[in-house]
Amino acid sequence: MKAMRKPHRTIPVALALISVSLLSSCGAGALFKTTRTIVRHGKTALAAQSLLVATNDQLNERLIRMYTAINSFQASVDLTPSSGSVYQGHITEIKDLRAFVLFRKPAEIRIQGQTPVIRTQAFDMVSNGTDFEFFLNSKNLFIKGANNTPAVSKNKIENLRPDTFFSSMLIRPAETDKEIPVLMDQTDEDNALYLLVFLRKGPEGLQPKSPSRSVWFDRLDLSIVRQMVYDEEGAIVSDTRYSKWQQYNGVLFPAHIDINRPKDAYGVVMDVMDMKMNKALLDDQFVLKRPEGAQMQVLGAAKEVH
Repeated sequence: MKAMRKPHRTIPVALALISVSLLSSCGAGALFKTTRTIVRHGKTALAAQSLLVATNDQLNERLIRMYTAINSFQASVDLTPSSGSVYQGHITEIKDLRAFVLFRKPAEIRIQGQTPVIRTQAFDMVSNGTDFEFFLNSKNLFIKGANNTPAVSKNKIENLRPDTFFSSMLIRPAETDKEIPVLMDQTDEDNALYLLVFLRKGPEGLQPKSPSRSVWFDRLDLSIVRQMVYDEEGAIVSDTRYSKWQQYNGVLFPAHIDINRPKDAYGVVMDVMDMKMNKALLDDQFVLKRPEGAQMQVLGAAKEVH
């Protein structure tokens, strides 16, 4: 009995011959290459400027220059407060508020808000950097307490704190006694960013602890586009986005600031309408007097009615 012949591998041989023919006629890479166009800021990567390169120290030095250039300012802004958060699955906005912001270093800030359309005063709040006072006209309610007092009111506008505005509007450089800045490159097809992550310093002789915040730089121009602040467990306390950077009296400042505080379930969007940078301000402009007959509430203490 004759042994069976092994079948000829005609199909693979034919495919190999076809492939060789195509590769020789079309070029070895033509069948396997695809090109995706990278678009940044509405321009293709070829048309846009090259990505800038910076070190950890250079980015922190940029923060130092921007922070030290601001001593005071007086601004009028369009204000859009909101309640809810991405964690809750809904966000409700209050449109068309107007506010006037006064700031003076080291940490004094005052914000006076006006109602939509009729522009009567809605609230007035002031902080010296440690404590704050807040007057809500609609309730004739005067609130005072420490800046770090938890936001617990069901009425989210009562949870607004001057320090929320201060810490978002002025981006601090590294506090060398508390923070260690670490550079991360977050460049991919969709984004070109540097993240300067500030690690909390641990006890003496131990490794750094969790991040306290991160500042995000656009690598096309090194403008700041975002700042995130974290608690010690890593949860987001504040998430602020910046755009429309402009020169005001020679000082760079963002004309659009979008503040979100997911843990407190509220946010504020600010659009600068007018800015007087490094304007001389007086002490009494940062004094908020309790209106006669206003109900007093000291946070952390029982309400008092006088």
